[in-house]
Amino acid sequence: MRVGRFQVEIFSDGILRLDGGAMFGIVPKALWDREKPADERNRVALDMNCLLIRDGAGNVVVVETGAGPKLTARSQEIFGIDEPPRLLGELARRGVRPDEVTLVVNTHLHFDHAGGNTYRDGEKLVATFPRASYVFQRLEWVDANAPNERTRGSYFADDYAPLEAAGKLELIDESVEILPGIRLDRIQGHTRGTQTVRVSDAGETLFFSSDFMPDRHHLRLPWIPAFDLFPLETLAAKKAILPRAVSEKWIVGFTHDLPRFGRILERDGKLRFDEVAE
Repeated sequence: MRVGRFQVEIFSDGILRLDGGAMFGIVPKALWDREKPADERNRVALDMNCLLIRDGAGNVVVVETGAGPKLTARSQEIFGIDEPPRLLGELARRGVRPDEVTLVVNTHLHFDHAGGNTYRDGEKLVATFPRASYVFQRLEWVDANAPNERTRGSYFADDYAPLEAAGKLELIDESVEILPGIRLDRIQGHTRGTQTVRVSDAGETLFFSSDFMPDRHHLRLPWIPAFDLFPLETLAAKKAILPRAVSEKWIVGFTHDLPRFGRILERDGKLRFDEVAE
């Protein structure tokens, strides 16, 4: 997908399976199961999407790194991850080596978004992208390093703690243009430090939603995951962002939908996602 001078590609690190009731919160299963059928364990299949952004001036940005290669067999079974991570293979198919990546952005630090940040090299944990700075919100870093009883099942310190010792962290606050044309905005809802990504140039904007709106099924305002720590703030963010995405004709990609881009259209008061060719 071209966005002015930027080449932006979306791909999946693999499939994650989470409880459907948790993914759709207060929405009854009779409604969500029509659109996202559950398996025999009531889990729905979710892609773990990543972005590759290149600006032609030497900046190579990876947004999200999937679940990565470090999960135990028990965790892989619980979360229904039944294939190796695709991240590095997908980058290689696009002609990108790990040492060519200059910036890594995590929308937040849950294991299915940050697991590929590091890998095991013998007894050591090292950064997957040796030249890159890793960018996320300071609030997310604070909360990931002090998880509580509700959040600790989603944060795995091996995904991000080694980056501090290696001098790889770039912690930001609120809204920052990390490179000309690439903007990160904190959207409290899923976590305190969740951030969205916007790429803008030549009158076009591409928006990557983060987990405050994980797929096209969550365009409806009350369809909010039970995972969200601040669901009413998720609701407020959707009310603010969705009308703008419609009116400004943003290109949109989701973190947990099929890996594709589209535009959000409104008809008769209802929103829908229309895929566009890359």
